[in-house]
Amino acid sequence: MPARLPPERALPAGQEEAPHPPAARDPAWIEAALDVSDSAIILTDGLRRICYVNAGFTRMFGFTAAEVLGRMPSEVLLGPDAEPAQKDTIHHGLRTWGQVRCEALIYGRSGQPRWVSMVINRPPGPQPDPLANTTTVLSDITLTKMHEVLQKKVLEGMVHELPLQELMLLVCTEVERIAPEVTATILSVDDDGRVHPLAAPRMPAFVSAAIDGLSIGPCTGSCGTAAWRGEPVLVTDIQSDPLWADYRALFAPTGLKTCWSSPIKTHQGKVIGTFAFYFHASRIPDAFHQRLVEVCVHLCEIAMERDATRKRVHQLAYYDVLTGLPNRTMFKASSEQTLTRLREDGRSAALLFIDLDRFKRVNDSQGHAAGDALLCEVARRLTSQLGSQDLAGRLAGDEFGVLLRVDDATQAVRSAERILQTLGQPVQVLGQTQLQQASIGIALFPADGADIDTLLRHADQAMYQAKSDNRHGVQLFRSEMNLRTQARAALEQALRQALDARSLTLHYQPQLMAGPAHTLYGVEALARWQHPEWGPIPPDQFIPVAEETGLIGPLTDWLVEEACGQLLRWRQAGLSVPHMAINLSARSFHEPDFANHLEATLRRLGLAPSDIVLEITESVMMDAHQSTLHNIDKLHAQGFCLSLDDFGTGYSSLSYLHRLPISELKLDKSFVQDLAGSPAARALIQSVMSIARSLDMVVVAEGVETISQQEWLENCGCPVLQGYLFSRPLTPQALRDWMELRDSSGAG
Repeated sequence: MPARLPPERALPAGQEEAPHPPAARDPAWIEAALDVSDSAIILTDGLRRICYVNAGFTRMFGFTAAEVLGRMPSEVLLGPDAEPAQKDTIHHGLRTWGQVRCEALIYGRSGQPRWVSMVINRPPGPQPDPLANTTTVLSDITLTKMHEVLQKKVLEGMVHELPLQELMLLVCTEVERIAPEVTATILSVDDDGRVHPLAAPRMPAFVSAAIDGLSIGPCTGSCGTAAWRGEPVLVTDIQSDPLWADYRALFAPTGLKTCWSSPIKTHQGKVIGTFAFYFHASRIPDAFHQRLVEVCVHLCEIAMERDATRKRVHQLAYYDVLTGLPNRTMFKASSEQTLTRLREDGRSAALLFIDLDRFKRVNDSQGHAAGDALLCEVARRLTSQLGSQDLAGRLAGDEFGVLLRVDDATQAVRSAERILQTLGQPVQVLGQTQLQQASIGIALFPADGADIDTLLRHADQAMYQAKSDNRHGVQLFRSEMNLRTQARAALEQALRQALDARSLTLHYQPQLMAGPAHTLYGVEALARWQHPEWGPIPPDQFIPVAEETGLIGPLTDWLVEEACGQLLRWRQAGLSVPHMAINLSARSFHEPDFANHLEATLRRLGLAPSDIVLEITESVMMDAHQSTLHNIDKLHAQGFCLSLDDFGTGYSSLSYLHRLPISELKLDKSFVQDLAGSPAARALIQSVMSIARSLDMVVVAEGVETISQQEWLENCGCPVLQGYLFSRPLTPQALRDWMELRDSSGAG
């Protein structure tokens, strides 16, 4: 078989061409050279049949030359999962260009699928049959392609938010397609050290059912032992190995003899699952299987950690950290679904608004730890009084909501009185006996409201009436209770007048960098309203009124103008204030030109967008209003820093955090206040820190009031702290004095 030599080239005068070595003309030498190649080489004759294969072909596919000579390549190598149009693509390429380069899934003698990079050439010039007399070179790319296909499918599944079990089933199914001799299984390991099957498509169902919930340990089969040791375990004879003593009878009907199990770990080294290969023969996994396991374990780690993060964020978003009850968001959403079903069935219900009486005294006299313990006990007792179709949630502070299915007002009152009696039983809190009473307001569905917001509002009004009439009582909603609405209207009118008279003020609270120096990170502008007759009116009362009545626009304009002007005045006076944080309402983002208006205000004052941090709530992040998305993108493009305020009190979706240009998370003060007595709060804060670090976001912890809170947060890696421990919100002059005092004392 002569080698093709390069075209002749002219040599300089007087120079003779060096003779070719004799071996270069020897067909045996050429064949030997081809045989040492790692690539498989196939030559076909004028009938398209194989007339030569090198030794690399035999090593790659297991066929001897005698088994394939005289057969067409497609007969030998194409298998059940090959692309149907693959032959047509090759034929078209050879006819058109005389050459084909592609990737293909082909099969060896044992049926093992193998990905190859394929190059097919035919001799130049006209040919009676352009598909005959071809030279094919096949290079094994199985490992690369295996990694690519598996990773692509699993990551696509994550993007589409497939449930974890579906992702794990996808991994096992793809593995068993790539390696048909393998039975693959994936188990999860919970915090109690118990295993739960996630995927085992070829494993009999009775096996998965039997091992669900079993504890890991030093002698618990390959998987339980691998999880216990934190390292791979290979057993080549299940029926004799002592690790399988308690499980060999269970697995005997399967015919499986070998099990190789590898632990799945978090990036912190915690075992959260196992990935196992089973074989029907006693064997040691080869390099191919080892690489396949490495790829799969890595993908399982990513998928399972992501699922755990989603669950933590779901818990953070929908459940109260302290009591474990659904939070206000979850309670409202679940209640609305229940009301829809009741409406369709023509059934009625009662919404109970429960407020603990004089709860603040417990916090003041015994501390927040006692108050937290009492709230947890209230939640437990409340839950014990619910039927299977009733709902309960912690609405805020010491306020709880309950949705009961009842037939009439009498049954609703009776149920409320039973709850009052249960809550009023003595309870031991940190060694002291408490008699905690409550007041309950009731709104009936559908008589007092057709939706959860109306029912909550009316039940709230009834609860306040119960407190006014006689604490520790029950009060049904009555229409005259809407007098409170009149008071709200009076508040609206007073707010309009205050805005016109510019009688609102701003106070400023410092935000400090963690560390011994506590360098100033920035200040947050906080609106204050001192009414001449009613006294101080807190923002959580007048801001909602402004949002509901359309006053939020003028209020925001005043706030931005005043805060930016103050920042400018400080800097002109020589005070180094890095930036000003300003709270923005979701309603502001509905104004189509809001971003441009904000940027123009700063430009007029001589400030840059980088001088301002815009704090938005999760309602802004979730708002699908077109102008909201436009304003967020515009503000980011202009260089404004966006901060997500009160993180964790609403629906904090990772998909939104990833998609929107958020660069700062403000950890809600309720989590900080729960640090001392709540392991759940500490775990959730650590989760928030981890999420923020992975998304390259700064975390600002609000409500830091004690040195122990400060030290814990700093040890956890929280970069910015804010709270009464460092300073209350200050007037402009008071903040200036505070900064000058720090400078003179060497702080910061």
